Amino acid sequence: MEKVLYLVSLLSFSLMLSQKPKENLKGLDQEINNILDNYKAVGLSVAIVKNDSMIYSKGFGYRDYENKLPVTPNTLFGIGSNTKSFTSALIGMLEDGKKLSVQDKPSQHIPYLTFSTDRMNNLITIEDLLEHRSGLGSVDGAYIFFPSEKRVDLMQKLPFLKENGEPKNSWRYSNFGYIILGTIAEQLNHKGWDELIKEKIFVPLKMNNSNTSINEMIKQKDFSYPYGMYQKSIERILFQKPDNDKPGAAINSSATDMANWIRLWLSYGTFENQVVLSKKYTTGAMSTKTVIDGVPPVTSDQKNFLLGYGYGWFTQILKGHYKVWHSGGVSGFSSAVLLFPAEKFGLVVLSNQHNSDIASTIGNMIAIRMLGLDNNTPYSYEMEVNDILKPKKDISSSINEKKKPTHDLEAYCGEYSNKGYGTFSISKEKNNLYITFPTFKFILVHQQYELFSSKIIEEVPQQMNPDFDFNFILDDKGNVNGVTMDIQGGTIFKKTK
Repeated sequence: MEKVLYLVSLLSFSLMLSQKPKENLKGLDQEINNILDNYKAVGLSVAIVKNDSMIYSKGFGYRDYENKLPVTPNTLFGIGSNTKSFTSALIGMLEDGKKLSVQDKPSQHIPYLTFSTDRMNNLITIEDLLEHRSGLGSVDGAYIFFPSEKRVDLMQKLPFLKENGEPKNSWRYSNFGYIILGTIAEQLNHKGWDELIKEKIFVPLKMNNSNTSINEMIKQKDFSYPYGMYQKSIERILFQKPDNDKPGAAINSSATDMANWIRLWLSYGTFENQVVLSKKYTTGAMSTKTVIDGVPPVTSDQKNFLLGYGYGWFTQILKGHYKVWHSGGVSGFSSAVLLFPAEKFGLVVLSNQHNSDIASTIGNMIAIRMLGLDNNTPYSYEMEVNDILKPKKDISSSINEKKKPTHDLEAYCGEYSNKGYGTFSISKEKNNLYITFPTFKFILVHQQYELFSSKIIEEVPQQMNPDFDFNFILDDKGNVNGVTMDIQGGTIFKKTK
């Protein structure tokens, strides 16, 4: 009899546990819709995983605003920098197979790779690249404005790209660092990054709808267009098509597919009884390897504190709970993935709103609910949505008559080069100067004397703000022989023609 009562009690307890997530999600749809309306967002998709099962998946709003096509749990969105944990996983698989160690120097696996200083060459390891501790930091202009034909060719720029932080002793988020990691994976596997992601991750995890190409994504029936806000109006914007930077930003996925990715990490590398990634690597990747912000919480109710980073994941304490997360942004899309390893639950939010924190807001709201910390009250948040960048009409480079340039505009024309970046040309068309990069063309608007600023003249993908200052340099004879571009703290391009 006692055994029967014990079994009944155990079954009742198990039933309570299985019902608890559903109780925590009561009213969730309405709260998500309220946030969606508040942000004036077009659409989003959500999936929640608990105890290795997807317990919730739903689409909200539209994937095609103009034709009012609804978002579903299978709608494809760009996930942006949430791609980094996938590239991290490729490195982990190589370490599991004893083809590398994260303590190796990158030059051991990429021929002729050198950084700009002996200190960087002596100190930087693969682990530093995973943790954003290389000191390389943001050198995005090197591949956005001046892409290389092959990813490995981009490595030739590294000796000429100055550091942005102290190697090992500073944290500087670096997309280029993940480009190097992707290149290492390609070199050791003798396959392209796209093929590796499909073969080693998408296929074993049954992420059947996911891909690494916008061209492939738009061939699917269920994908989202990219949108942004401009002066309180919704506008469709251009897709961003990552190329050299695919290892840090190129994956397109759905909430349903990403639920399997979450299951893998919450199971420490195992998916449906198959080991895809070792427990050693997944544990290390989700550990706080470096502290970004260790300032103590100001108040007892402060939600987040102790921000750190592992291998492709941020780490943080959320009201006493260990949170592993990452956000992502690519032209027209934002995403958030949150993992709570101790509680065995995680979630993903995919959105088609640019310059927005809506994915993180909804992600944190759901987390608070799932942790039972919501006190049955609506989630409190500060909304952040910024306007997209648009070209101004009838822009011209009218001269500042009070502070004229020292030369006629023709004198500034020619080609300018920097070994760490590449070559651009400046030309005069009618009464305006234009700057032409391998990927973009902008007008140069005069500010004062030798200082001009670049402005967009046509719609561009919302990758980065191309509003840069260009300060022309004169030699001792007064001739224009170079220009300093306001990128990476000021980079000199020498006039070659």
